[in-house]
Amino acid sequence: MSLFRNAQFEISIAKPSGLPPPNGPEVAFAGRSNAGKSSAINTICDHVRLAFVSKTPGRTQLINFFRLRNGAVLVDLPGYGYAEVPEAVRMQWQRLLEDYLTKRPNLVGLVLIMDSRHPLKERDRVMIGWFAPSGRPIHVLLTKSDKLTRTEQATTLAAVRKELEPLGEQVTVQLFSSLKKTGVEDVERVVGSWLSSPEVDAPNEPTVK
Repeated sequence: MSLFRNAQFEISIAKPSGLPPPNGPEVAFAGRSNAGKSSAINTICDHVRLAFVSKTPGRTQLINFFRLRNGAVLVDLPGYGYAEVPEAVRMQWQRLLEDYLTKRPNLVGLVLIMDSRHPLKERDRVMIGWFAPSGRPIHVLLTKSDKLTRTEQATTLAAVRKELEPLGEQVTVQLFSSLKKTGVEDVERVVGSWLSSPEVDAPNEPTVK
């Protein structure tokens, strides 16, 4: 059975102080508003409305936790980079994201969602800059790949991999389409390898640093 299937909603939080105690390895999903993050999560989990797909990009302000059947947690972070969100709200989200990505002890990896037609925007690079120093893996999902021709897909994939090459094996990149449901197995393989790593604690044991 799929690693992500039967994921169950656990809690939503709006500020760092609301984070639940570490309980099992966590995999964060992040991406620019309108990059297709919620659709990707729903597709990966084979669930129509597990993650909320907003008609107004940039309005999902919460960190949502979904428990997988193996005890790990999928963490859906707020979308970032949407220009029409008020500055005060944008700064609040930025603090929430940075705090979670840099301080969460049981976070084992980051799945970074980018629209394959517009990859590696400024805020994407900021997210990588926050997370990369941890040494934990980053997996880039280039979503909406069905909008590109095969030649464009190959060109985009090669360009993103080349730019992120300095990070070495810490970063992996793939094409993904929620519409065509392509790339799901690749995500499962990569994230599954994070959760089976010997460095990952048992599901009910918080990481100690």
